Amino acid sequence: MSTTASAVSHSRLVHAAVEGGRDGLPINSIIARSWERCLRDYGLDPAGHADPLILAQSEIAEREERLGPLLSFAEAEMANLYQQITGSGYAVLLTDASGVVVHYIGDPSFDELARRSGLTVGGVWSEQQQGTNGMGTCLVEQKPVVVHHREHFFLHNAGLTCSAAPIFDPHGALIAVLDASGSSKLAQQHTMVLVNMAAQLLENRLFLHTLSDQYVIRFHSRPEFVHTLGEGTVAFDADGRVLAANRSALFQLGYENAKELVGRRIEEVFNVSVGALLQRAWTNAAHPLPIREYREGRRFFALVRQPERAVRREARSAPFAPVPAARAPRPLIEQLEFGDPRMAENVRRVRRVLDRDIPILLFGETGTGKGRFAQAIHQASDRADKPFVVINCAAIPETLVESELFGYRAGAFTGASREGRRGKVLQANGGTLFFDEIGDMPLALQTRLLRLLEEKEVVPLGAETTIPVDVRVISATHQDLHALMRQGAFRMDLYYRLQGLALTLPPLRERADRRRLILHLVEEESAGDPVTLSEEALRWLESYRWPGNIRQLRAALRTMIALCEDRYVRLSDIPAELRREAALAAESPGAAETAPGAGSPLEEAEREALVRVIELNRWNISLAAKQLNVSRNTLYRKMKRYGIGRGHEPWDAGA
Repeated sequence: MSTTASAVSHSRLVHAAVEGGRDGLPINSIIARSWERCLRDYGLDPAGHADPLILAQSEIAEREERLGPLLSFAEAEMANLYQQITGSGYAVLLTDASGVVVHYIGDPSFDELARRSGLTVGGVWSEQQQGTNGMGTCLVEQKPVVVHHREHFFLHNAGLTCSAAPIFDPHGALIAVLDASGSSKLAQQHTMVLVNMAAQLLENRLFLHTLSDQYVIRFHSRPEFVHTLGEGTVAFDADGRVLAANRSALFQLGYENAKELVGRRIEEVFNVSVGALLQRAWTNAAHPLPIREYREGRRFFALVRQPERAVRREARSAPFAPVPAARAPRPLIEQLEFGDPRMAENVRRVRRVLDRDIPILLFGETGTGKGRFAQAIHQASDRADKPFVVINCAAIPETLVESELFGYRAGAFTGASREGRRGKVLQANGGTLFFDEIGDMPLALQTRLLRLLEEKEVVPLGAETTIPVDVRVISATHQDLHALMRQGAFRMDLYYRLQGLALTLPPLRERADRRRLILHLVEEESAGDPVTLSEEALRWLESYRWPGNIRQLRAALRTMIALCEDRYVRLSDIPAELRREAALAAESPGAAETAPGAGSPLEEAEREALVRVIELNRWNISLAAKQLNVSRNTLYRKMKRYGIGRGHEPWDAGA
């Protein structure tokens, strides 16, 4: 059929569905309503052609700024969604409430069609502009929408299939749409489910971020589903007034919309007093509290989170009595990230497997906090009251490793204790065993560890009977285990047994939450005698490269706090050795742009944007240059200028 004939046929179908009713036509109600709006309200012609409307960069930047933290959350979650559907010829897009695309991650095989269609940052995909389409129709219907092939109002968009889901702010206003679009020839049935789950996750993260200074009750009818995608969240103030609720909370509690719930007292929602909830928040209870819904008595399990600012108030200002003399600290797992998307994603994934028998493997440079992360996992799990035993594989002499791990019976060898020794594995029984620097474990011992993981039992040296053990295994390394496997220094079967969940901790220089992390560490290191950090000193600390990562930063802060006068940390209190290293780096060839404090905020923003795009394209410079719409030579020059090299590539976590 010719293009003209196809256009006429498509136009007749649209008019027939709108003017004659859709009886007998394979058109669902959402598409029919959209076609009617396009014809009668917008005056569009289904046989016509709407050229893509692309906004100027200045207007795109304004829209990005208005989305605020949602955009930073979305970038990480969109990358995760893209990885789930990668290779299927799809692009993942985020639009604002007007249908303007503000972020795009695309499959290279789909890029050309996307550009021709206007599926690019700045493209306007409202119904008024592009007729019936996933993003625009989702904005109007305010529900998940699939628009496939000729369901698009304009025939020239019929080559697309679009799955879109709305994103609402904590007060119920639609602020964005998440969409996965691809060629209509490659439609996938599960794409809509993945998009909707990702949109819900973004809503929940935005909810907790926006209401971080309020009390939040997180609940579900099953205790293991608290802290998961399906949890309900209700925010309330210190007087017990409900401020906001997410969609899962409304569904579980049986409310149509947030307006029915906002303003009520929390005692009208759950059969528990506000005082009991506040007390629960300040005790940081790790296990969900059984509560009942007020109207029909349905049972839920709940955790209560205190406001971030509340932990920094003096005890006398707390809204309940009596108050413990010492302030209740935030759980360690909530102190791992302060807005960095990659760390937030790590924490989110860990929460999903906290109490499951899944080993965790942590990658990251020396000093990025792998040990602290492992301890946070233990403290947040149902093993928190059991031992947390650390084994530094690089620090134990090879001749003693086996006895250190598995213990020995009395008289097993010359010099053995007469009482024997239990070994670290048995010491950790019921709790968590953390293998630090697992890449340095001798090959012979790797075989024993693999057997431990498979059989859950040990045989101490000199013993003949096995002893059953129950341990959660977490491992960490700064080494490239794939390279060690290629060299024959690390067992491949052990690697795959350890990496049930593999996570990479970003270096400090790449974290987006450096400022808040520094302030948090200052608060930790000055506990009991608070200090103030000058803005000048804070900016210097934030811009320094920190080759030793968080470990080096913490040591420097400890020194600065000890040396400062009047509990006020100035730029002059920064250790001379650090300032000397920064000066040497600034004087080295090509380092002027990357020395601390040398780059403007705009240059720093450009550098971070380049690193993000290059990482998303897995260091394929050709693909990154194509996405940035610059030549490869231009991108290489910018990389050289900003000191972006393979040292900035994420660790290969085997995932």
